[in-house]
Amino acid sequence: MPVDTRPLAIAVMGPTASGKTAFAVELARRLGGEIVSVDSALVYRGLDIGAAKPDAAERAGVPHHLLDVREPWQPYSAAEFAEDARAAVLDIVARGKVPVLAGGTGLYFQALLRGLAAMPPADPQVRAALAAEAAGRGWAALHAELAAVDPEAGARIRPGDAQRIQRALEVYRVSGRPISAWQRDPPPPRLPLKVLKLVLAPASRAVLHERIALRFDAMLAAGFLDEVLRLRALPQLRDHPAPLDLPALRAVGYRQAWEFLDGQGDAAGFRDRAIFATRQLAKRQLTWLRGELDTLWFDPGSDRAPLREAVARFTGGLPPDAASPLV
Repeated sequence: MPVDTRPLAIAVMGPTASGKTAFAVELARRLGGEIVSVDSALVYRGLDIGAAKPDAAERAGVPHHLLDVREPWQPYSAAEFAEDARAAVLDIVARGKVPVLAGGTGLYFQALLRGLAAMPPADPQVRAALAAEAAGRGWAALHAELAAVDPEAGARIRPGDAQRIQRALEVYRVSGRPISAWQRDPPPPRLPLKVLKLVLAPASRAVLHERIALRFDAMLAAGFLDEVLRLRALPQLRDHPAPLDLPALRAVGYRQAWEFLDGQGDAAGFRDRAIFATRQLAKRQLTWLRGELDTLWFDPGSDRAPLREAVARFTGGLPPDAASPLV
């Protein structure tokens, strides 16, 4: 059997609040690697506390890539992410380092590891026109328009999924070709890497729910609402006709905080809605992960030794550090 000599990369996947960031940082530190964020909220500047962005201490000594690459009012597609992340990964490998791909956005992992078909880049003018139309006519009307020009995409995309409706109509208006036709095109070559795919997920749903609630309360104590107030004060968001249609502000917690600061409900209701939305996100992430092939699942609370062993087998040995366990 031929020896697989491809460079190594490790993907750290899992639902929100499962401990991915701390594990990925420690793993990269132990391996002398670098982290490539695979998270659709962390690409936005100003989304720090509520997005659980790695802080200065976590970034110290471990280079991070794909953080803070867009303003919260700017578009950033999965295809753009795949291009940027691929460049970062290949640069890390070229310098003899191990890329640690860490995050919870399934579409981003799919785009990077399996590739997406080429599509027209984002067009700010067309996107702004669609947002203005949605503000006047509603996303349901735009979904009906999408179903007329691209029945396949119209059947697949939910009427309330503003982000995907906008992107599908943008592609059609820019190219004259339905997005479903673009998606049938062959994807680019896969990354020339050998990838270990680790999933960190508590075996107990109750444990994950408790972690989600504790983390959100910690975010509130750290000034999450003040962070959202700073976002609301930015002219590009303050003057936007429909800020909650922006991908950045659809991130869990931010939408609920924005609505609360608009006067919808009380503080307890806001907390409950944000935690519920985060639980729903975790459920969707777990559903996607269960469909991923070649993943190794570990409970971060009870599977420390098997997790270390899996990494050691893949890398050919893990530098010991008894004072700093992997999880």
